[in-house]
Amino acid sequence: MALDGNALAGPLAGIYAFDVTTARARCAHCGVVARLARALVFASAMGIVARCRACEEVLLTVVERPDGTSVSARGLAWLRP
Repeated sequence: MALDGNALAGPLAGIYAFDVTTARARCAHCGVVARLARALVFASAMGIVARCRACEEVLLTVVERPDGTSVSARGLAWLRP
């Protein structure tokens, strides 16, 4: 089941100094610019995957590890508060 981008608020709160759900982001795949809260988010025990609502490509992944949180934002051209 897909969640919306608001599910990213908690896991990313300690990494970014701003509320990522209200941040604007550009998909590196299709170029759509939207608030990260509009992303399709899939969460499991392995981590969180956020996908572009327009093209469904991966925007970012979040994995919580014992030594900290790992984020890959390879699918974002940019992220702005």
